Amino acid sequence: MSILDSKIPEGPIAHKWTNHKNKINLVNPANKRNIDIIVVGTGLAGGSAAATLAELGYNVKAYCYQDSPRRAHSIAAQGGINAAKNYQGDGDSTYRLFYDTVKGGDYRSREANVYRLAEVSANIIDQCVAQGVPFARDYGGLLDNRSFGGVLVSRTFYAKGQTGQQLLLGAYSAMNRQIARGKIEMFNRHEMLDVVKIDGKARGIITRNLVTGEIERHSAHAVVIASGGYGNVYFLSTNAMGSNATAAWKIHKKGAFFANPCYTQIHPTCIPRSGDYQSKLTLMSESLRNDGRIWVPKKMEDVLAIREGKLKPTQIAEEDRDYYLERRYPAFGNLVPRDVASRAAKERCDEGYGVNATSEAVYLDFKSAIERYGKEQAKLHHIENPSEEKIKELGEAVVEAKYGNLFQMYEKIVDENPYKTPMMIYPATHYTMGGVWVDYNLMTTVPGLYCIGEANFSDHGANRLGASALMQGLADGYFVLPYTIGDYLSNDIRTGKISTDSPEFDAAEKEVKNKIDFFVNNNGEYSVDHYHKKLGKIMWDKVGMARNAKGLTEAISEIKELREDFWKNVKVPGTADEMNPELEKAGRVADFLELGELFAKDALMREESCGGHFREESVELEGEQKGEAKRKDDEYAFVAAWEYKGEPSDALLHKEELEFNDIELKQRSYK
Repeated sequence: MSILDSKIPEGPIAHKWTNHKNKINLVNPANKRNIDIIVVGTGLAGGSAAATLAELGYNVKAYCYQDSPRRAHSIAAQGGINAAKNYQGDGDSTYRLFYDTVKGGDYRSREANVYRLAEVSANIIDQCVAQGVPFARDYGGLLDNRSFGGVLVSRTFYAKGQTGQQLLLGAYSAMNRQIARGKIEMFNRHEMLDVVKIDGKARGIITRNLVTGEIERHSAHAVVIASGGYGNVYFLSTNAMGSNATAAWKIHKKGAFFANPCYTQIHPTCIPRSGDYQSKLTLMSESLRNDGRIWVPKKMEDVLAIREGKLKPTQIAEEDRDYYLERRYPAFGNLVPRDVASRAAKERCDEGYGVNATSEAVYLDFKSAIERYGKEQAKLHHIENPSEEKIKELGEAVVEAKYGNLFQMYEKIVDENPYKTPMMIYPATHYTMGGVWVDYNLMTTVPGLYCIGEANFSDHGANRLGASALMQGLADGYFVLPYTIGDYLSNDIRTGKISTDSPEFDAAEKEVKNKIDFFVNNNGEYSVDHYHKKLGKIMWDKVGMARNAKGLTEAISEIKELREDFWKNVKVPGTADEMNPELEKAGRVADFLELGELFAKDALMREESCGGHFREESVELEGEQKGEAKRKDDEYAFVAAWEYKGEPSDALLHKEELEFNDIELKQRSYK
């Protein structure tokens, strides 16, 4: 085991990034024309990085498995993007955003990176407004803000419930400008299947053209992975069904350490699953917790009557409702962080108070907000003694303006009107804080190989605050990587074009082709989905919201057994030289079956409850925090970075000790 060098600059935290930029090496504009950079993934991180690097003058090759960069999964982000602008005058600042992010992540993130993230957050908003992103505005025309879980200020900029889509269109338009100039060569419907190292440095990738099946070689002076997270290791998640871990896992197998794989975010506001036939879950934006109150019935007879269809939630009197987040966490109420809200919902459902047929749902109710907004609007419109119907009408119009598309989406899926009946929600796998380990410059343990956005082990620690994913993706792509990558590339100005005609490219291509040939020729009996669903069930049952040593040990054994069966009995129809979605899935699930075991191994090693990682053996037993997660800072205040050694069970642990010089390390409290 080694101690990792995170390359954090010296000096006060508020000056680290500025001083670092002042001292790193640069590439002059004429030399940038001679340097190629590969960017894998075109979501907010990859799209913003590709556009910015091309704008600077580098030759960029960008890859996405979708038919267009604008279909990247960033488009699904709904609620907003954080920035320390203090437009509301409610006391926000760079330091407070830094503090909230470190605390929200349960003190398991790197201080220097998080401060930089908070520092550049304000620039992101200016950049996006200049691109034409239609952020919501208040009555006076200024940019509006709303609050999100885990904070006491309003710092979230939003575009209705379509923030990710609008931000991605901004990055996509910037990319298109560079594509038209010839500075970005765009490879749609291409999937990266391996990275190529020459003399220890990342010098290219092997891809499969998903339309023709052709295996291609692409070279560059540096490779940037921006391929998103691995939430689909659970099979059912809020991620797009195509979202996968293959790019990140392939570079892990070529020497990039994989950090904190067990740090997964369970999102508290998802539409509950309706049956075993379901292939994905749908997210309801966390912004709904601004105005929605979460509750379950207090009486078990009411719960049973609701499940049997004999009682409607609207018929339950106010005094018979348990607003359990407001009861347990009075300071933050419904706006506690995601891990706290998710665990609280699970606890109520585990106790038998779940309100749907599967006992896996709680209510998210907008009745109070509709009444509050309606009365306010009646006053503004000088309506004397408005009727209840008028108050509802006015209030619903305000809620529709804020969340209309989310309510519409819910009604289409559930076939219930959320203006009239409370929404049903339940936690689901959403985001992964773990990922490829990177240093302060966003470089992995492989020289010339960078990782940005959700694909890296991130700035979010053990739990991400809502509206911070978009912030990190755009910070990495627009404002961090374009500076730091120049420091590395300044040594490549005399290298010249990298040839793809080399033994290293030959070997990587051969390995990729052999695996593809195996899949299409293996005469198995079970589909890829058969194995993916089985993996997902193991992960959710034993490596999900709450974990214990017994379950994790069983999971490791079961995943290994499932993986062995997969390689014997998987059946992939079709051929390799055509569009073949089953073949694409086979490679991705093969990687999930390895990642899943490392995930469980990492969770078993970390014998503490922390953020979204709740160990049943590590819980506060007394005092105000009784029943809450119990961290063990003296033992586990480190980033766990795993080195590939063959089988996941052989992975070697490296530690990056976390230092807290600017924030006091203490138990979280949202009460």
